Amino acid sequence: MGSALETLCGQAYGAKQYAMLGVHAQRAMLVFGILSIPISVLWIFTGPILGVLKQDPEISAMAGESAPWLIPSILPFGILQSQTRFLQTQGITVPQMATTAVGCLVHGVVCWVLVDKLKMGNSGACLANGVTYWVIVIVLAGYIKVSSSCQETWKSFSLEGARGVLSFLKLGVPSAFMMCLEFWSFQVFIVLAGLLPDAELETSMMLIRFVISITGYIFSDIF
Repeated sequence: MGSALETLCGQAYGAKQYAMLGVHAQRAMLVFGILSIPISVLWIFTGPILGVLKQDPEISAMAGESAPWLIPSILPFGILQSQTRFLQTQGITVPQMATTAVGCLVHGVVCWVLVDKLKMGNSGACLANGVTYWVIVIVLAGYIKVSSSCQETWKSFSLEGARGVLSFLKLGVPSAFMMCLEFWSFQVFIVLAGLLPDAELETSMMLIRFVISITGYIFSDIF
């Protein structure tokens, strides 16, 4: 979905329709907010879904316990994607780098408190993601609000952001589906690995390979 916002904001900025950048960003936030509902439901029932897929009962139970704690990170992640595209289109990158650095520090502290001090384990690590995302979103929102660089591109929230959602979806759905297929092609092997005799070892190995692949993808996407 973020690819659609990048395209629309780029067109608006190139046409010097600066106010439309904020409108497009609000539209994206609205769509991300709506999409967070079915994703939340899916994560609530992660345990039973993995059980239906014949995954290891212990792994399914642990995933089912931890996944709902990721729900608080869904909405801020979508908002952050909107903020990132909104700023990148204008060539503003330093604030994003700074807020990400702050987020890394906050994430370490929050993880330490939730996982070690409050003994929340995997659930605490999942919840820490949401806390960190919200911190980054709030800091970036403050920058967008007060920065002179965004005075022409961000006015305020308006009903205009709720209009033209279909045009956003026409661009966003195909690009999102393309990205999903790319990631699912890796993740399906993790699910299949869970059907092997030593499921814990096999899924761990597949997950490590997946993380390595994602790391390479991130660097290639940046450059």
